[in-house]
Amino acid sequence: MEETKKQFEQVIACCRDLFSKKLHDYGAAWRILRQPSVTDQLYIKANRIRSIETTGVAMVDEGVRGEFIAIVNYGIIGLIQLAYGYADAEDSFSKEEILKLYDNYAQQTLDLMLAKNHDYGEAWRSMRISSYTDLILMKIYRTKQIESLHGNTLVSEGVDANYMDMINYAVFALIKLGIEEK
Repeated sequence: MEETKKQFEQVIACCRDLFSKKLHDYGAAWRILRQPSVTDQLYIKANRIRSIETTGVAMVDEGVRGEFIAIVNYGIIGLIQLAYGYADAEDSFSKEEILKLYDNYAQQTLDLMLAKNHDYGEAWRSMRISSYTDLILMKIYRTKQIESLHGNTLVSEGVDANYMDMINYAVFALIKLGIEEK
């Protein structure tokens, strides 16, 4: 499991690097996104992956690797938005504060993955990438239902747990795809 931790950290470093570059280019424009909009962004990315997996055709010259990275980054954005709410305009978070929040939620997600990976015995390694896509989509539909219920569930995990699971499935896909491949 030490290898999984190392691979997870490598994938997160790659995702964080892109997040940081986009933060430089665009600022934290995503802070205006309300929670359902973050979930819809995750849906768009996962649905595109499934479409490419199903048809074998990508009309836009961007493969599934970039979409899985986007799921990681939007998942972390979702966790930040859950904790701090959305902003009506550009807010006062500095780039350094946002990256610190990114690192905090990435660490929480790693901790969850390590606990589950221990219990499930690295079962993810025997799964197909298409299964990760389907599981991410399922978690998105669950999240949409929880959002429709305004968080008033009877027995289910919250939106945060679903976002973390989506991140972890995307990381597993990126590990299997080979994060260094372009």
